[in-house]
Amino acid sequence: MRLKSGNRTRTALLLIAPFVICYLVVFAYPVYKMFAMSFTDAPLIGEGEWVGLDNYIRMFQNKLFYTSVYNTLYFVVLTVVPNTLIGLGIAMMIVRLNGWVQASILILFFMPYILPVTVVTQIWQWVLDQQFGIAQPLIEAVVGKRVSVFRDPFWAMPMVAVVTIWWTNGFNVLLFVSALRNIPRDYYEAASLDGATRLQQFRRITWPLLWPVTALVLTLQLIMQLKIFDQIYLMTQGGPFNSTYVLLQLVYREAFGRNQGGYASAVAVALFVIIVAVSILQYQLLKARGK
Repeated sequence: MRLKSGNRTRTALLLIAPFVICYLVVFAYPVYKMFAMSFTDAPLIGEGEWVGLDNYIRMFQNKLFYTSVYNTLYFVVLTVVPNTLIGLGIAMMIVRLNGWVQASILILFFMPYILPVTVVTQIWQWVLDQQFGIAQPLIEAVVGKRVSVFRDPFWAMPMVAVVTIWWTNGFNVLLFVSALRNIPRDYYEAASLDGATRLQQFRRITWPLLWPVTALVLTLQLIMQLKIFDQIYLMTQGGPFNSTYVLLQLVYREAFGRNQGGYASAVAVALFVIIVAVSILQYQLLKARGK
């Protein structure tokens, strides 16, 4: 029995060894180096001298840091909950379809998610172009004039949020469709026999049973949108007037633009702390709501 137990242990260790090695090399060691570099004046590549908390003091004295934190949180507000609700609404319409029609509509909504960010941003720059964009007549009908949306501080961040929701919503739709299919139809049939309306069925059956998936989608969206960078970099470069400047762009500028790896690491640590803190807060709120 001891020999058999030892064989099982060695087999288990061999099976998990590739994951553990990859985890240590790809995640754990870089995170450690990030924390270590944040207390030095190291360049992007190479070692530096210990400076203690100087990078953090400098960061908290930098107005651009507070601007980037505000813009990042503003983007989260514009995307996380709307993206989740839109995905849920689309999924509830899709599950009412059948056969190839349902599959075709689901593919149609999921297709943007597989596109690279460069293609997505290029498409929307064409769509929103001030002179030739096909969306400009709609904007003109609403505000009375054509708007260069990515050069206007009021429009820039909301438009980046719209592009992000269009791009990433397909994944949320797929999760919600899978969850809706797992709800037994017997529940709805019994509720209909009792005279429950569609709204009552949603409130008493669909929403409670969908809550675990909804919490998962909200958490994934929160973490992903706090790390916003690609769309901002390709569409607005942080402008106009720093109205779309986000934390990861500050990290990129300090690390790759100014070769200040230590200071960039301090900003990255701040972003890491924000993601952990906001994620824990959201988890506790969702847990309390689930109960």
